[in-house]
Amino acid sequence: MATSITTSIPRTFGNFNFFIRNTNSYMEEGTPKNSERLGIPIEIATSWKGIEKKWITAYDKYSDRYNLRTQAVNDELRAVIDEAHTFNAENHFLARIAISENATVTDLETFGIRNGTGQKQPRSIPQSPITSLVEVTLKPIGGGSVMVKCYSKGARASILDAADSVQYRFVVGATAPSSAEDPELDKEISTKASFVLPTGAEKIGMFLYVYFRWYNIKHPELAGPWSTLQSTIII
Repeated sequence: MATSITTSIPRTFGNFNFFIRNTNSYMEEGTPKNSERLGIPIEIATSWKGIEKKWITAYDKYSDRYNLRTQAVNDELRAVIDEAHTFNAENHFLARIAISENATVTDLETFGIRNGTGQKQPRSIPQSPITSLVEVTLKPIGGGSVMVKCYSKGARASILDAADSVQYRFVVGATAPSSAEDPELDKEISTKASFVLPTGAEKIGMFLYVYFRWYNIKHPELAGPWSTLQSTIII
């Protein structure tokens, strides 16, 4: 059977913002770097980083919805997204990763690559409550957004085997919540171990306070314990 590989670069501003930042950050991680392990030539990795720099410049203006978000800025963002698509088509950027002998499931998920030859193995149904805590890194990325990476094992972000998502409760302000049960906290779920938490450009300079726990959407009664309070300033 022929291999079916699908690659996708997001077109919407929010999804592309996460994709371009996350893929560039990911390529720099590891020893050797993930870009080297996957066989991405230096010039291609450098060019991809250059697209990110153009994007950040325009997106920072876009994030200031009251003063700088204009039609010209919107057009600038669309032009950067078009450039990313053209770059990928001309340099086979994602295809190089898809066919790399060193590519892992995490690599393919990070770069939005789907391989049609394999079937997803069903997760086993957990029999007892989750006891593991979520390990988290928070990285402010500008425009009021924070990149979140959750770890279950090893050096790469991943969802715990007994879970299918991570649940988080958060609030933005100057005073830390008393516990994960504080009624002021918002509650959300992510099925991805790496994701962007947008708080809004108007929250720049304030603090994000957030708790995490491993969660199973089909079996919420098996949810893990809440992590200790995590916090970061919003930029």
